[in-house]
Amino acid sequence: MNMPSIRFVRDQFAVSLRALRYRNFRLYFFGQGVSMIGTFMQQTALQWVVYQLTGSPLMLGLIAFAGQFPVLLLGPISGAFSDRVNRHRLIIATQIFAACQAVALAILTFTGLVQVWHLFTLSLALGLISAFDIPSRQAFIFQTVDLKDDIGNAVALQSSIVNIARMIGPAAAGLLIKWFPDAGLCFLINALSFIAVIISLLMMRVKKHVPRDNPPPLLADLKDGFRYVFGFGPTRAIILTVSLGSVSAMTFTILMPVYAKDVFHGGPAIYGNLQAAAGLGALIGAIYLAGRRNVLGLSRVIAAGGLLLGLGMIAFAFSPNPSLAMILRLIACAGQVMLLASCNTMLQTIADEQYRGRVMSFHTMAFAGMMPVGAMIGGSLAEPAWLGPHAALATMGALCILGCFAFLAYRPVMRRQLRPIYQRLGILPTP
Repeated sequence: MNMPSIRFVRDQFAVSLRALRYRNFRLYFFGQGVSMIGTFMQQTALQWVVYQLTGSPLMLGLIAFAGQFPVLLLGPISGAFSDRVNRHRLIIATQIFAACQAVALAILTFTGLVQVWHLFTLSLALGLISAFDIPSRQAFIFQTVDLKDDIGNAVALQSSIVNIARMIGPAAAGLLIKWFPDAGLCFLINALSFIAVIISLLMMRVKKHVPRDNPPPLLADLKDGFRYVFGFGPTRAIILTVSLGSVSAMTFTILMPVYAKDVFHGGPAIYGNLQAAAGLGALIGAIYLAGRRNVLGLSRVIAAGGLLLGLGMIAFAFSPNPSLAMILRLIACAGQVMLLASCNTMLQTIADEQYRGRVMSFHTMAFAGMMPVGAMIGGSLAEPAWLGPHAALATMGALCILGCFAFLAYRPVMRRQLRPIYQRLGILPTP
């Protein structure tokens, strides 16, 4: 490799990691990385335990619904609350509560007392915690970097560390469940992993929180936030696209135990490999986004990512063996991250600071809040009495593709509406 090529690779590497020069973001990045490995281990183990206890795709969907429905229900309230309080302290509190939930799961599993209603109740409790945690963490990323041009890079790097964890966590959970049939060890590791993120949050140097002077009633804040988000075409289109992508992706995720056990006639190892392939694909998508220098052109990336996700789901639905299925899952999940992380970056870029918590709460509703809808739709359609897993997955993939074509049709209008904002932010030159 000649010197210009080495210099290009070095410069590109520096561009891809530029948000790590901020101390607060470095702490947030590495703390979340450790914690997310435990989180994906718990999610994988929980789905396996539910399917072992019930053998029902519908019950998989119901437990996932319980874990995400509070995000959909409380999203606007949590966003308005996040705009009023110290987000840093709020995130520390939610992480502590989430650790307690993981401890309860571990105790019930180790003692052999665990039943489906326990899993439903604890998933519901975690959903309540997540309703306040996720939008606050999404908005808090903006506070960990100094320059707006670095927001997209910070979001992409955060997505990459999440997807590294998504690659490691499920594979590790699959191996642990294979070696130690008691899944409680996965829950215990998740509980311990929260120590890293709590310490990293406590080590941050954040600006002193300045409360708003005479804030309006909470209901007025909610109405104002709704008008701000859905009264502007680009934010409305992005939120709707995230909703469709989340529903499709959750159907894909919720059917993995069914494919691993009943379609490919495997066990925890195949299940873990399918989930690890998803993490690797998502990591590839996040690395691609981290190498981008700014937000320009992300609308094309959103459409391309959605098409990859939808086509990957359809091909996976009729895959004849787990090896091909892992490749298709990798491709589809790369598209999933390109779609969802690009939407996140665009919203973070164009949102006014006073509305940031509420904007990200609606994003959270569309992303995490619509997951229970996807879980229930996917679990119900995959029942043998309905469509079965193959047709259910292909149907949701086709809906994702249709949504992407609708987004592409609206894209010229979006570009015209966003141009003044990008000019005001200095992303585009002012004429």
